Amino acid sequence: MSDVDQQSVLALTIQDKSVLYGAYMSFLKNGGLFVPTARSYRLGDEVFLLLTLMDEPEKLPVAGRVVWITPVGAQGNRQAGIGIEFSHEDATITAKIENHLAGSLTSDRVTHTL
Repeated sequence: MSDVDQQSVLALTIQDKSVLYGAYMSFLKNGGLFVPTARSYRLGDEVFLLLTLMDEPEKLPVAGRVVWITPVGAQGNRQAGIGIEFSHEDATITAKIENHLAGSLTSDRVTHTL
């Protein structure tokens, strides 16, 4: 596996509804997640995410591309990381996330992105 391949595979475990709310990018067409990382990425990079969501026992495979970058040292002490937009084939992942966040999606609370 090349360095690029290793870099494009990420793992994320979210066990708390407030953490999921802060990471979920509902404004993207296919949905997406903010993934904390100090690694360098470029907009448009293809990534593969192994997502462990709440108390679900299996890791959910998610393909996507980088659409948001918060660099290390960003203003306002923002967490460094990338926003990944899910591929159109991951609608079931989006549905699972939105089910966990039912009633919270219209909140004005701050997230990692907007």
